[in-house]
Amino acid sequence: MIRVLIAEDQHVVRGALVALLDLEPDLEIVADVASGPDAVRAALAHRPDVAVLDIDMPGGDGLTAAAELHAKLPGCRSLMLTGHGKPGHLRRALGAKVAGFMLKTAPPDELVAAIRRVAAGERVLDPELAVAAWDLADDPLTPREKDVLRLTAEGAEPDEIAGRLHLSAGTVRNNLTAIVAKLNARGRTDAVRIASEAGWL
Repeated sequence: MIRVLIAEDQHVVRGALVALLDLEPDLEIVADVASGPDAVRAALAHRPDVAVLDIDMPGGDGLTAAAELHAKLPGCRSLMLTGHGKPGHLRRALGAKVAGFMLKTAPPDELVAAIRRVAAGERVLDPELAVAAWDLADDPLTPREKDVLRLTAEGAEPDEIAGRLHLSAGTVRNNLTAIVAKLNARGRTDAVRIASEAGWL
């Protein structure tokens, strides 16, 4: 019997996944939760073989949870699910030592097969996404530039960003200029779009 944990913040989607996997005679759902931190806590309590994690969840994303599970519970293998096929997410997932990466649009039988393969020690990657990630340039942004761009994406102006990051307004403006240049963007909004689509934010 393969013990499975599901972490998905959308209740309808999580319920559908639980119902789908409950139909399989060799799969047992040991926990279903709505956040990354809850996934880690539940995994440590129930010790599943496979954790099926949504990438985008509140309070800590699935990739952070996967990295933590790899460190604290190496016997639990992670299978990431995402609604957005961002190559940068796949690269981050590989860095977090996940065993699988699938789009939520995959047919149900492919998801079930992926869980079995991950439990058996294999790696499962969406082939189109794998090719796109291979072709994607490395993330050119520094951690500080990402902090600045994340706050820009939230609508913060340079003076507010400076206060929140304990920087001078001039340093923030210099960072924004560097970000726009590095990403070959038309402006701040375009830089946010480019970095988000690449999975760098």
